[in-house]
Amino acid sequence: MSLRFGYGLNGFTDHRLEDALALLADLGYEGVALTLDHAHLDPFARDVAARVRRVRALLDRYALDVVVETGARFLLDPRLKHEPTLVSDAGRERRVDLLHRAVRIAADLGAPVVSCWSGVAPVGVPTTELLRRVDDGIAQVLPVADAHGVDLAVEPEPGMVVERVADVLDLRRRLGDPDRLRLTIDVGHLRCVEDDDPAAVVLAAGPHLANVQIDDMRRGVHEHLPFGEGEVDVPPVLAAFRAVGYRGLVSVELPRHPWAAPTLAAQSLRFLRAAERAAGALPTRRPTTRPPLQEVPS
Repeated sequence: MSLRFGYGLNGFTDHRLEDALALLADLGYEGVALTLDHAHLDPFARDVAARVRRVRALLDRYALDVVVETGARFLLDPRLKHEPTLVSDAGRERRVDLLHRAVRIAADLGAPVVSCWSGVAPVGVPTTELLRRVDDGIAQVLPVADAHGVDLAVEPEPGMVVERVADVLDLRRRLGDPDRLRLTIDVGHLRCVEDDDPAAVVLAAGPHLANVQIDDMRRGVHEHLPFGEGEVDVPPVLAAFRAVGYRGLVSVELPRHPWAAPTLAAQSLRFLRAAERAAGALPTRRPTTRPPLQEVPS
């Protein structure tokens, strides 16, 4: 089984959407991860239905599959990056509304997955209250996801309330293991914060996996890097995705590099194809002790 590689369009924000899709299709990508934002598809635009139809037509024209991402930096608040979130002291209903919109847009685009994350904990809020806020927000979105036949895949994000894969699995258990509540894995995040080797984490979490982002990263430093600039041993991770039967997109996630998007897209696909050929031939690293997390501003 060959993996299906995509590219995150949050790394193409300096390009018109049609130009980005044409370029990625020409390179040989099979899909894209589309972040809802002002750059390519604004979910709050007055003519959003017409825009969605146009994007669907473009995806069809270039024969690209799609997943929907919701991590735009300033979509909900022009002054505060990523705010409000599912755990904010105020405005959480706006994040839930965005996720509702994302699910409906995903259904109209033919996307099987909407990816989301929890948010950074406000100062002074007890853990029990933070988890209650996450549970409440996700629980409000799941009926909409179920009604539209779209999976809601929560991404563990370094420095956020839901930070590790185990946190997503705990969330699933608290909500009764709903079928539509799934997992997004960013391979770089596994290297950054998880105690176990990335490939081992994938193998353990495989049944819940619905979406994959891939990039390079160093342990303890949350900075998305082009392949070869970090510490991720990619071939064993790709072998793990194949071993668990993952059939979704594996999308390159380089949101801080739109200035070099065409070059990095070409280089990334060559790297991933070579890594896939080498998958299974390299040993899996043993887990290492993680140092304190460093956050690189995006």
